[in-house]
Order: sequence, then structure tokens, then C-alpha cells
Amino acid sequence: MLAERTWQSPEWTVSRLVCAKGSRTVSVVLPALDEEATVGQVVASVRPLVGSLVDELVVVDSGSTDRTAAVAAAAGARVVHRDEVLPELEPLPGKGEVLWRSLAATTGELVVFLDSDLVDPAPAFVPALLGPLLTTAETHLVKGFYRRPLRLESAETGTGGGRVTELLARPVLSALRPELAGIIQPLGGEYAGTREFLESVPFAPGYGVEIGLLLDAHTRYGLDGLAQVNLGVRKHRNRSLLQLGVMARQILGTALNRCGIESASAGLTQFVQVGGEWLPDRIDIPMTDRPPMREVLTV
Repeated sequence: MLAERTWQSPEWTVSRLVCAKGSRTVSVVLPALDEEATVGQVVASVRPLVGSLVDELVVVDSGSTDRTAAVAAAAGARVVHRDEVLPELEPLPGKGEVLWRSLAATTGELVVFLDSDLVDPAPAFVPALLGPLLTTAETHLVKGFYRRPLRLESAETGTGGGRVTELLARPVLSALRPELAGIIQPLGGEYAGTREFLESVPFAPGYGVEIGLLLDAHTRYGLDGLAQVNLGVRKHRNRSLLQLGVMARQILGTALNRCGIESASAGLTQFVQVGGEWLPDRIDIPMTDRPPMREVLTV
């Protein structure tokens, strides 16, 4: 039962987790693209754990044109540029590509992923995500869940973030993989996994990466391989509806693929108003997976 692997009030202390960790190693990875305003805070929230619970803290830059890399380095992270990892492979756009390459840039037996656009990130995020991996058997993927405020201009409403989750991901999982209906934040960017699992599965491109990993973990290990922990509140920038449409199309394609359903061509037609007319704007959306990293590293 997933309820038995859900921690509503994680209470692991850092000292307890360090003892449970033993000789295992932990990498924390932040994918980043033009996040100079927030990446420093996220790094700073993790930095005190380096040398005890965390063995390496890495920001993987996805081609930023602002000061993301400089800010992250100044805050205490090791910064790796996407093009420097597996340089023989032409980089593809999107978050999934950066997370996939991060496996070749890190060495931890456990890997924690945190988005770099978090506002007011809590220092407890990393310990909470590591808790089930370090203290329970058979866990391979831990998802964070949280309340996501919807930020409107300068105001903030209590809930309403996670629109793609509620309008797409949750209905799709309920229909195609009902055992996962209990996952509270299937698309959340704060999660942790074993390297054993992460290197053994393909990585979906772009925004499909999270639901792809969730479905692959469930296929391999069942509910016993999954856990979820309450991280409290997660604030980040919210995206426009047009941006969410592109995100939703990529997520849907990945979910259908993982469930054995052939998806139509990976394109999306949206409509924009120009001079009083509604005109079509077709966007090609990458859907090709990267192969399991284990296969790449052993070639």
C-alpha cells in the first residue's frame, strides 16, 4: 500500500540519517537554465549538509545566458556545463537531457534532484527525500509532495499551482496506471532515487522526465519501490497557459509511451491572436528518449 510508504510529517534528523547512510554516498543535483535569481538560495539551503549527509552538490547548467553559473559557484556548488558532460553527444534541449547527463557528472549511490527555481527553499528538503532511501528497504524512488501556491502578479493564493498535475497527470495516471493514483505530486521536481534505478532506465526529454521515471520505477519495482514525503510548501515561478500546453503535450506523450500506447506525432498546434485574428502556431515537441546511462557508460 502506498499509504504505508507516505510520510506526512517526516521527522528524520540529519544525525540519524548520517548514521543510517553508513558508507553510501549522496549527490544532490540542481538542473539550471537562467535561474540567477533563485539558484543561489537553493544551493545555500543544501550547502551545510555537504561533508556529512551530502557528498557532492552539483549544479548542471543547461546553457544559461545570465549569471546562473557564477551565482551557483559563489554559493558553494560545483558547476558543470551541460556541454562538458559526454561531449561526444550533441546536447538536446530540455530538463530531461540535463538530468540524464548529471548521472555521468556525479558519483553518488543516491541522487537527489532539486529544481533551481525554488523560492525560499527549506533546508529540510534533502533530508526528507533521503529518509526513505536510507531507512527502508527496497525503496528506489522518493517523490516530494507539497502545497503549491499560485502566484499572481504580486499576490499569492494558497493553492492552485500544479495545474498540469491536476488537469492532465492525475487523470492520466488514474486511467492508465490506477495503482499510482495515490501519488500526490507526480510531476514535482524534488525527488530522489538510487543510482541503480536511475542508470537502468531511459530518460524522457524535457518535461516528460518526471512522469517517465515514476512510471518506470513502478513497472520495475511496483509500489514497494516507491515512497513519498511531505516537503511542506514549494514556491516557484508559474508559467503561462501556452507554456503549460507544451509541457502537457510532452508529459502526455511520455505517459502514453510508458504505458504501451502509441502516441501521434509529437507536435502541438496552439493559437495566438495577431492583429485581431487567431492564427495557428505549430510547435514540434521532442519525444525521443535518451538510453539508460548504464548502456552509454559501458560502451
